[in-house]
Amino acid sequence: MVGRVRRRNPVTWVQRGGLSSVLFALPLLIIFGVFSWWPIVRSVVMSFQKTNLVGTPKWVGWNNFHYVLTDPDLPTAILNTLYFALLALVIGFPIPLVTAVLISSVRRRKGIYSVLAYLPVVVPPVVAVLLWKFFYDGSKDGVFNTMLGYVGLGPYQWLSSPDLAMPSLVVEATWAAAGGTVIIYLAALIGVPDELYDAAEVDGAGIWRKVWHVTMPQLRGVLLITFILQIIGTVQVFLEPYLFTGGGPAGATLTILLMIYDYGFGRSLGGNYGAATALSVMLAAFLAILSLVYFKLTSSWSKS
Repeated sequence: MVGRVRRRNPVTWVQRGGLSSVLFALPLLIIFGVFSWWPIVRSVVMSFQKTNLVGTPKWVGWNNFHYVLTDPDLPTAILNTLYFALLALVIGFPIPLVTAVLISSVRRRKGIYSVLAYLPVVVPPVVAVLLWKFFYDGSKDGVFNTMLGYVGLGPYQWLSSPDLAMPSLVVEATWAAAGGTVIIYLAALIGVPDELYDAAEVDGAGIWRKVWHVTMPQLRGVLLITFILQIIGTVQVFLEPYLFTGGGPAGATLTILLMIYDYGFGRSLGGNYGAATALSVMLAAFLAILSLVYFKLTSSWSKS
């Protein structure tokens, strides 16, 4: 005998709190939709339009994408963005991990060290950039040049040299953002069993062998997540190039997000918002595909 399909009684569903749950979540869903999803949809629509946000938009099809792809500054912006991301991974990815391991290994005053590591995150980004801009003064009386002058080096034009400008931005960005990742690693290190370290110590392992054979495998999942998040964050770098150098010198720090800003606000009075949103959509699509491929390739690693 075929079983009957059990139908839910609406009255019972309401009595069990189903309606109240929906009403409770409805404001959050509306706010999330209006302020998160609607701008995304609107950006996709604007990428196919020519508009200055004042007059009636005109549909132009793929012209905005063609305009962006044929812009002579685009290859420079892509290479600079990739260069920034690569430097940020080489410099900024291991530093928080090493800092977290060192803090977790000390026996006293871990809280103070954690606060000191996180302190740069609390500093407003604009204030941090102005502070480091003072440090990067290219004269011989600049802070960094004065310190290097004691050992016979410098002075260096940190922000005026095409070779030094991007590494200088990466150092400041690493200092400003590493504290949050340090806290994440410290929280993850709490879950590593002490028995593993004790067994490694019995086998004669030093601190670095413990890190490599115990800490790193136990943090594999967290490391994979922070890795892709750092890639996404560094590819969308804007604040440092905009406030430090404005894309200079000679386009050495021009990034993709800086181009988007220039399209919308910097190149004309009305703004080419169609080109700005077109480049934004292409960047978002690239990051989405990159994330999907990354999680697909690393799904087995995070579970092993």
